[in-house]
Amino acid sequence: VTVRGRMARSDYKFWHRFRIRYSEIDGQGILYNAHYLTFFDQGITEYLRALPYAYKDETARTGHDFHTVKTLVEYAKPVEFDEEIDVCVKAGRIGRSSIRFDFEMHGRDAEDFRASGEVVWVYTDQATHKTAPVPEDLLALLTGLEGDAIKA
Repeated sequence: VTVRGRMARSDYKFWHRFRIRYSEIDGQGILYNAHYLTFFDQGITEYLRALPYAYKDETARTGHDFHTVKTLVEYAKPVEFDEEIDVCVKAGRIGRSSIRFDFEMHGRDAEDFRASGEVVWVYTDQATHKTAPVPEDLLALLTGLEGDAIKA
């Protein structure tokens, strides 16, 4: 499986900066592979906060939450200790009950591609564990930022 073709960094309307800590590198001195998903996950949190979408409040209010059902990372170039990276995030596709988030990782403020990936979330009623439609207010915020092309 391959992530969709790369976009220009400028095509992303949101990014969040991270600095690589010593605890995140491996024996080769580069970002350990499992941490990419941690950065993607935190990128989603910051993306939703910037919309603004109160994720925790909505989950508590509705009894619904998103479950991660797919993750994918493609590595292009190493990320080293103490380096600053920008994780670019966008909602790539929204289905009836799912959202696919697309990511690119770049060196700070540069068209310096390091990795790409995706995370797919499915919205679920926590009492029944059945899927539910993506909330209309979240859908409106996402399409307001990314445009209608993201709707499946």
